[in-house]
Amino acid sequence: MVALAIGSQFPDLIDKPFAWTLGLLPGGRTLTHSVFVAALLLPIAYSLARRFGWPEAGMAFAIGHASHLLSDIPPTAILDRDLSATTFLFWPILEPPQYQTPGSILAGFLRYSMGWYEWVQLGLVVVALIAWYYDGAPGLGYGRRALERITGNRGLSEPER
Repeated sequence: MVALAIGSQFPDLIDKPFAWTLGLLPGGRTLTHSVFVAALLLPIAYSLARRFGWPEAGMAFAIGHASHLLSDIPPTAILDRDLSATTFLFWPILEPPQYQTPGSILAGFLRYSMGWYEWVQLGLVVVALIAWYYDGAPGLGYGRRALERITGNRGLSEPER
């Protein structure tokens, strides 16, 4: 679950800070939003995860990353058959679509607005979280144990009786 969550956010975690805050990329949907980078990154991530005995985590990261790229395709690109908004997928061969950049990540959050597409995505997240909860929150115990191993902390425990 953790690998899926990281994979689903990975393109924005790299591209947005490097473009908006550091100015090292030409846009917030370039380097890790490119199918060329995905073609290199995802097999490497899977191979590393497999080497450490976590092939499912490598696959989950790949699914999360690919789903992020697909969800960044605006609905109008499909509905209107206007693929000009999908050029970010082929960066650096094609220039990314021009859109106003906020200047920083904080400014991006402060100016963000929700359209119908974003509300649908948020609804899907809520449905997924409810399904995950009713499925017993798989991965949560593993995450806690991993954090305890890393920090050497046993976490909060109930008072001794």
